[in-house]
Amino acid sequence: MHLQFQGAARTVTGSMHMLTIGGRTILLDCGIFHGRREEARQHNSEFPFDPSSISAVVLSHAHIDHSGNLPTLVRQGFRGPVYCTKATKSLCEVMLKDSAYIQERDADFINKKHRKKGLPPVVPLYVEGDVRETIPLLRQMEYGQTFDVLDGISCRFEDAGHILGSASLMLTLMENSHSVMLAFTGDLGRPNLPILRDPIFIGNADYLISESTYGGRSHKPVAEMEDQLLEPLLRACERRGKIIIPAFSVGRTQEIVYVLHNLSVQGKIGQLPVFVDSPLSVNVTDVFRRHPECFDEETRDIVTSPTNNDPFGFSKLTYIRDVEESKELNDREGPFVVIAASGMCEAGRIIHHLANGIGNPRNMVLIVGYQADHTLGKRLVMKEPMVNIFGEPHELKAEVVVLNSFSAHADRNELLGYVNGFDRKRLKHIMLVHGDLDQAERLGAGLNEAGFSSVAIPVRGEKVTLH
Repeated sequence: MHLQFQGAARTVTGSMHMLTIGGRTILLDCGIFHGRREEARQHNSEFPFDPSSISAVVLSHAHIDHSGNLPTLVRQGFRGPVYCTKATKSLCEVMLKDSAYIQERDADFINKKHRKKGLPPVVPLYVEGDVRETIPLLRQMEYGQTFDVLDGISCRFEDAGHILGSASLMLTLMENSHSVMLAFTGDLGRPNLPILRDPIFIGNADYLISESTYGGRSHKPVAEMEDQLLEPLLRACERRGKIIIPAFSVGRTQEIVYVLHNLSVQGKIGQLPVFVDSPLSVNVTDVFRRHPECFDEETRDIVTSPTNNDPFGFSKLTYIRDVEESKELNDREGPFVVIAASGMCEAGRIIHHLANGIGNPRNMVLIVGYQADHTLGKRLVMKEPMVNIFGEPHELKAEVVVLNSFSAHADRNELLGYVNGFDRKRLKHIMLVHGDLDQAERLGAGLNEAGFSSVAIPVRGEKVTLH
């Protein structure tokens, strides 16, 4: 039995790991890779294996860099089951459809420009019909329930505390009466984040695949989230600027809305209008309301209180679905907040808001999530004076503020604390994925110092035999 790492190896996006046992192969995640446009297109459209040869997929959570390439897998021949939690299935139903829609619309937009320049057309990675064939393959499982993936492979999900429905995996592998326990953290959340329950330790194992997104960095305390957001908001309001917040539709948007709700209730942001300009975010927020089993005690108490105080809505909050309403924000005078997807500024309505807003020094771009290399979001974080949007140069004059307390990923100390729960004598080998090389190296050094002797950072395509 062996593992082969086909995504999120020495990088953050495109999570996909092949597990082969008894001549049959399953995938742990099947995510979209984000990066330079042509590199990403090739990476996502060409699998290093025959998709029809994959027997099953086990999905850690619904973020597009973990689930988003499932329709491509299906389009190219996969027909097996995809195991996930209940909330992950609900989220995938709206997120994959939205992903297809955005890819089709962005392809149309780019092709208009290509036709004017005499360039060849681009095609979307997949379309809505591929998503319709994918959704029936999703099999929803309970947290804490052990289920059979294939003969010789069983799995148990535990709450990873990262986004709604996110899970860590414990896989029990049986071959020739030999048993191996393989743990996969998925993406780990932070203790005490608003809305969701804290991560649950998956249990002891022989092998561990661990994320390392922030393996070398420390976040600001969760308790400081409100103050961290309030200070730049007030500064932008003083100059009557637009506050543009690129945010993942799942998790980050709801967290920002939750904190803005608290600030509004406390009277700290006055009558500041807030617009969530993402049909997906609207749909995802509805999914959140349907899955209170994932909420922490504080949020459940709010939702079930007699006052019916909705944590995802307040008087100055407007959810936008219609594209014409979205365009009207371009001409609206500040101050106001607009939250839109995608979180890395690679697709969706956020690109149009940035194109119309970053040239004004009164405006502010608030970065509240991880930005992968070679994305527009990362170029904004680096404060490059000129950035390309839809192939056109735009001068960056708006203020850029990065808030890392909103990260849904565990930081260095939180990752070390989680892995320290494993029995050092039993754990044979740790494989660090889903992190840039410098972050994985720093986490690996910390694990070595903590007494874990066998830690590796696999490259894409590398195989590891499980004894």
